[in-house]
Amino acid sequence: MDKIELLAAFLEEKGVAFARDVKLKEHCTFRIGGAVDLMVTPTDEGQIKDALQKAWELSVPTFVLGRGSNILCSDEGFRGMAIHLGKAFARVWQEDEVTLSCQSGLTLSALCEYAQRHGLTGLEFAYGIPGTVGGAVYMNAGAYGGEMKDVLVSTRHLVRRGDRWEEGVFTGEEMQLSYRHSAYSDTDMVITGATVRLKKGDPNQIRAQMDDYMSRRRSKQPLELPSAGSTFKRPKGNYASALVDQCGLKGLRVGDAMVSEKHAGFVVNVGNATCADVLELIRRIQETVEQKTGYRLEPEVRLIGFAHNGVR
Repeated sequence: MDKIELLAAFLEEKGVAFARDVKLKEHCTFRIGGAVDLMVTPTDEGQIKDALQKAWELSVPTFVLGRGSNILCSDEGFRGMAIHLGKAFARVWQEDEVTLSCQSGLTLSALCEYAQRHGLTGLEFAYGIPGTVGGAVYMNAGAYGGEMKDVLVSTRHLVRRGDRWEEGVFTGEEMQLSYRHSAYSDTDMVITGATVRLKKGDPNQIRAQMDDYMSRRRSKQPLELPSAGSTFKRPKGNYASALVDQCGLKGLRVGDAMVSEKHAGFVVNVGNATCADVLELIRRIQETVEQKTGYRLEPEVRLIGFAHNGVR
């Protein structure tokens, strides 16, 4: 029995739900990517820990998947296990009058909706940001002048210490939140939950602000086409979209991967784009922008199924 079969047998014995040979393109917003050998859908931290521990013991590669809104998956897929933290891992509850906690598979928009219904303000900026709370913590997601670091009190995670996976918590400065970065960036820690502290507000005003931000997104961003959101991080002293637009790259296309004509900061899938199409388009954008402006754009999208996790 090979490693994948041994892992599958273990998961079945433990009662952890999983599926085989799942197409990653069906679980990411870019709609690109081959299959993963096993996709696990845990319901609690114990199941996540069991899956991680056994995969570690068997040397089976693993990655964590939320809504797949900031990833680009290899055309060849991922040989190993994906831990899908989604609807089955999305509980939210109120700690006190202004404090909310949730599991990391909850979508960011669902957390915003919950806060609005309970008359809590401070998360409006996050409404419409695609992805889960876990993904938002991982990259300190932000928009319209707000960031997760403005509201986060603490985060929960699983961390490997030696040959064992253990539960952990970060609070305050331990979270190391900065622009598109956290203590979890470029680590194998698995975010399992978060706690945010908000303020009391008027539900109607909160809803109006959320709807305004959503309206702005729809008018400016190509939400009607598959993408991974903003393709590049904001370079110091400028904006990636402005630089790409300045270089006349809107509409530039490789296969079915194209620089959005609506927003130059997005690479979109206009049909059946492959991962190779997107990577080549990113390379051309980087090369052109650097030649014409001197700025070297750094991709924000994470690569899955490659030996490295950055676009070269």
